[in-house]
Formats: sequence, C-alpha cells, structure tokens
Amino acid sequence: MATFGEPTLVRSSEYSGAQRGVQECSPEQAAARSLDTASKLQKISQEMRRPRPEAPRMTPGADFVTEAYREACERLEKRITAHLPNGRLSLAVTDNRHTMISVKRDEGPHFRARVHHMFLEAPPLITRALARYIASNERDSSRELGAFIDAHQDDIGRRSGTRGAQLEVRGRFFDLQELFDGLNARYFQGMISARITWGGRGGSRLRRRTSMKMGSYSVEEKLIRIHPSLDRDFVPRYFVEWILFHEMLHQVHVIKVVGGRRQFHSPAFLAHERTFHEFHRARDWERRNLDRLLTY
Repeated sequence: MATFGEPTLVRSSEYSGAQRGVQECSPEQAAARSLDTASKLQKISQEMRRPRPEAPRMTPGADFVTEAYREACERLEKRITAHLPNGRLSLAVTDNRHTMISVKRDEGPHFRARVHHMFLEAPPLITRALARYIASNERDSSRELGAFIDAHQDDIGRRSGTRGAQLEVRGRFFDLQELFDGLNARYFQGMISARITWGGRGGSRLRRRTSMKMGSYSVEEKLIRIHPSLDRDFVPRYFVEWILFHEMLHQVHVIKVVGGRRQFHSPAFLAHERTFHEFHRARDWERRNLDRLLTY
C-alpha cells in the first residue's frame, strides 16, 4: 500500500528496491525530467497563490454527510478517474492527521485510494498528479503532491467543526476583528456575518514554501481563516485587508456551476474585488514580496 505520511513526504520504503517500476534513465533524460518537474511545481505555485474557498466538509458527530460534501467527493473521484490509464477507482475522502494519501492496488486493476479533504478542490495539475500517483506511484507526481500538501499545512489536523473552538483574532501586529469590522462597515453596510481567525501557526524554524493559501472561507462554517504568515511587521495593513476583503466577498457571490464545475471566482466576483480601495497597490506589493511571504 502506498501512503503519504508525515504530511509532505512519501515513506522511504516507497523508493527502495526496484523503485516500483521506475526505469533507469540517462543523465540527459534525468536532467530533462528534473526541469519538467520544476516547471510543474512552478505552475502549482502560481495556481495556489490566489486565496481559495474551502471545500465543504463533514460536521463532526453527524450521522450523515451534507449533499455539498458528497457531491465534492464524487466530483473528485470522477476527475481523478478521467486521468487514469485504465482500471477502476474507489475513493474515500478523510480528515486523517498523519496520512494524506494512501493507495491499495488490487487486481483488475482496482485502485482503492484514501485522500485528505484538502484535495477536494485541487487544481487540474494536482488532479492529474493524483491519478499518476494512484496508478503507478510515479516519483515526479509524488513531488508535485508533496508541494501541494506543503502549501496546505493549515488544513491538516484542523477539524471541520470549529464552532465551539476558540478563535484567534488578535495577532502580534494585526487584530483581524478590527480589520473585519472596518471592511464590513465600509463595503458591505455591516451585512457580512462571519467569524474570523488566524490559521494554525507552525514551529519557530523558518522554511521556504513553494506556495501558500493566504486566506480561505468555509461556506459551511461561515468562517474566514487568514494565514499567520501575514501577521508580520513587514506586511502592510492594506494587504491583509485585501486578503480579508476577498474572503468576505465569498459570502456575497453565489458559487455557480459552469460546465459541471463550481466557479468560485466569477467575472462579477473579480469585478467586485477590484473595488477595494488599495487593490492595485496590494497586488503590486504581493508580486514584489511573495518570496518573503513564502518563507515562514
């Protein structure tokens, strides 16, 4: 059984012995493959720069799964299946804290895969990587998936039912509730009803991430989370406000289904986002300081 454990690395046993069908290649082929993988990781990083809403998740203790959650799971299974070379897929979506992906390959072939809920709304690049990893434990795909998992550390170990959990609104440099209240009054006439918190904070050791989800909005919980990387002295107030404003807009704009897929950022949404008073300044600051934000 193949697994993604701790939470961005494949267990060392995955690449022992015969490398699970990975063939030897020349130095030129290895270099070309390395460049291709780097290109894919760069695309993943670009895709994940934009804040994205969270996929619906199960409520702890409930005896049923919400219709939206069930549809999201079925949609992910279909998206992965479309990229499998052959065989049948049985997919289970979990909230496991230690194993992000596990695969059992039976005769047929019949793939029994369990994946963390962070993959429910993954971009197409990641869906294709999942299919390749599930089908053949491909090494390059495991790197791409590792980068995606690394960018979603805040989703690991965070249970979906946080209504009774203590929220952290006061950071070292920014009070999210103060920012939220100001934006709510200025842009929404106080009509946005959502809770807000800083995301989980990692250890004290700095490391360079390949991508980061700066903000998220859970429709089911009406909860906005902001990445703690933004709670630093070099980050301007208007940039944190922009990320927060973006997440507040998800309560205004209904998520439409276009071509069988949910459209989180419709043309109307993007036009509304541009009304933020520091929109261009915030985007420019992001471009110039992305590397500093990713080192956290």
